[in-house]
Amino acid sequence: MHGHGYPPQQPPAPRQSPAPLTALRVFFVVLTVLSCGFLGWVAMLRLATVTRRPRDWWLFAVTVVLTVGLFAFFAALPEEDEMTDAQALLGVGWLIALLAGVITYYLVMEVRHYAAPGPFTPRPPSPGATTVTYQPAVHHQQSAPTPAPRPAPNPYTVQATPPTPAPQRLDQVRAELDELSDYLRKEGEGR
Repeated sequence: MHGHGYPPQQPPAPRQSPAPLTALRVFFVVLTVLSCGFLGWVAMLRLATVTRRPRDWWLFAVTVVLTVGLFAFFAALPEEDEMTDAQALLGVGWLIALLAGVITYYLVMEVRHYAAPGPFTPRPPSPGATTVTYQPAVHHQQSAPTPAPRPAPNPYTVQATPPTPAPQRLDQVRAELDELSDYLRKEGEGR
């Protein structure tokens, strides 16, 4: 009926050094900027493969579609005529929005992904602390006494610090409250 409890936790996987991650981030941002946003899909592909979230895969697909659309827009402009102000504004606005959106989203989400806390790792007990464990009482009727098996260490121990002496001010307040309650009792009896 009572099992051995949960198995011990595995030690957390070692985290990568921040230097290669920073170098990769710089590489993908520089690649996106130097290509005027046309290779922004590469950064989004990296993010989607690292996080493996459906939202990132969808945004990668949207980035590819927007990049192809931007390329088609610039390719469809006639070569002989100059661009109108509206065409230039639309093309440059589209380019800047794609560039800023990809870089911002890529950096924010990758930093969040690698900054996410790992699995819980218990801290070692502080010096001078005592360990208090809770063991539920189990009642068995046995015909012959048998030596009690040694209990397995409880992974859910509570670290309790030893009691500290109360400060002098606290003792003074307690004494005053005792005097006040004695006074009120005597006054209540005198009525």
